[in-house]
Amino acid sequence: MEWMILPLKRYFDFQGRSRRLEFWMFALLNVIVFTVLSVIVFGTGATMSQIQAADPNDLGAIYGGMFSGLGILFVIWWLVVLIPSIAVSVRRLHDREMTGWWYLGFIVLSAIPLIGFVATIAFIVVMALPGTPGPNKYGPSPKEGVTAETFE
Repeated sequence: MEWMILPLKRYFDFQGRSRRLEFWMFALLNVIVFTVLSVIVFGTGATMSQIQAADPNDLGAIYGGMFSGLGILFVIWWLVVLIPSIAVSVRRLHDREMTGWWYLGFIVLSAIPLIGFVATIAFIVVMALPGTPGPNKYGPSPKEGVTAETFE
């Protein structure tokens, strides 16, 4: 659990390196939270009735139904984890001895149709690869003698 919340503790920390464990546990935390929020929001039934009552040709009405009432919880959680998500991704790229600007490149490429699919897969692969062993230009290896308590 401590690896899941570590990126929240290192909120604006874009320096250093992050382990795969930290990145993927934070991703798992986001999946869990969004699943719980989906059950809460759509389980109330009010959101589903608003979406069904909306004009199917008007995407604004559909999104308005989804993000009104309890659906605002999605937006709040997204705003809470936006900066830590970027920071842990940059630190993870640092662990691969890549500059954090690669993250911006992946984001821009993922917005392009067809190329975006390949860029997204490439980003997932890069995040899944092991970091460079030993120290690199971004700092010491996060695997060597570092625990989640180190950052408290």
